[in-house]
Amino acid sequence: MKKTVLALASSLLLLAACDSDGSGNGDGSGSGFGSTAPGTQGDLSTNVGDRVFYELDSSTLNGEAQATLDRQAKWLGQYSNVNIVVEGHADERGTREYNIALGERRAKAVAKYLQTLGVQAEQLSIVSYGEEKPLDLSHT
Repeated sequence: MKKTVLALASSLLLLAACDSDGSGNGDGSGSGFGSTAPGTQGDLSTNVGDRVFYELDSSTLNGEAQATLDRQAKWLGQYSNVNIVVEGHADERGTREYNIALGERRAKAVAKYLQTLGVQAEQLSIVSYGEEKPLDLSHT
């Protein structure tokens, strides 16, 4: 059976205020993005939400993040052939090493939460980009 790998930018970024409308929509770039066909990255981004945000210097999932992850877990249950890369990000504050570790804690928090909801560990992999690939270039 063919496995599809999508980037789940769920363990993400900076400040909770960065996603003020709570839409969690992606930017539509990259392989598989832009399509809203069922089971695609575009479907996840548009219909479920592909990001959660954290308070500054935190890897704790708030209620809004948990609600997004609940939807993601349900979606992943429907598309068990999809593998997800959970990305952890941070902003430029702090050292490179600290931000890599923070991104990893964030990605692990998401993966652990999804697994408690029944998502199979084999569907998930994590990567931390720390400050190297910020999703929001603002400094606030």
